[in-house]
Amino acid sequence: MKKIVLLIVILVVAGCSVQQNEPESASGVKRVKTAVKLQVNGLTVEQKNVENRLDEDNKIGSIKHFYVISAYSGQVIIYSTVKGKVTSSGKRLTPYSVESNGEISDGFSLRIGEWKGNTTEVLQDDGTYGHSEPYLYWWDTRGIYHQHYVSGGQIIHMSSQPLVVKGIIINMEVMQKQKD
Repeated sequence: MKKIVLLIVILVVAGCSVQQNEPESASGVKRVKTAVKLQVNGLTVEQKNVENRLDEDNKIGSIKHFYVISAYSGQVIIYSTVKGKVTSSGKRLTPYSVESNGEISDGFSLRIGEWKGNTTEVLQDDGTYGHSEPYLYWWDTRGIYHQHYVSGGQIIHMSSQPLVVKGIIINMEVMQKQKD
């Protein structure tokens, strides 16, 4: 009797087809599946772009050009050279939250000098913790430190080559006084 019941259950289950419902928009358009192809180096195009950006950001001795452009007029309102790279004020060398409980139960091990602890924060690709904050900072080619607070109506542009622009430029470079 048990064998017959088991056989019936198997036949019923085998006869049922499980249909997975694909996501569908209100207009009836279904999601398209595609495979992300890897390049010869084993990376996706997106991963290679990130790798190249990190290489560019960390190129020793690089000079970049920083522009703040008015979103309303299109005019460049600030221009400065950048020695190295522009950094967000929220970037840190250590995580905000650390615990010292001996055993790593959740998160990542962390060492600050001789002190050992844990954090649930993930070290980013650029070797820092944190996130973007309201201001950017950098040093120009003359070693002058700059801070810029980003607010509405500004477009920030960084380039490894100067842009050809028309309009007013407030040059942030410090000019040396000429001796009479």
